[in-house]
Amino acid sequence: MPDIRIHREHKLGLAKARKVAWAWAEDVEKKFDMACTVIEGETSDTVEFTRAGVNGRLIVAADHFDLDAKLGLLLGAFAGTIEREIEKNLDALLGKAAAASKKAAAKKK
Repeated sequence: MPDIRIHREHKLGLAKARKVAWAWAEDVEKKFDMACTVIEGETSDTVEFTRAGVNGRLIVAADHFDLDAKLGLLLGAFAGTIEREIEKNLDALLGKAAAASKKAAAKKK
């Protein structure tokens, strides 16, 4: 089974990273018919996701995201496309959250 591994550093902190992870989970549930479960922890959260032909998890920490997914035989042929789509989606959500954090920090000054 092909694997997808994505690592993204960020400076959002855990509370804001959780919001990004929730948005990501809601998005993949709608777009790809995934079933997502969020397990909250003190220092990190885990978003487990699954559907026919794919399962994985997104680890959400105060300073990074780590996504690991296993693709079944049929989806394995599309591993590159799937990985690029996940990266695009996650990067967009992280970029939006980082911009909002900068905007909020600028207003406090």
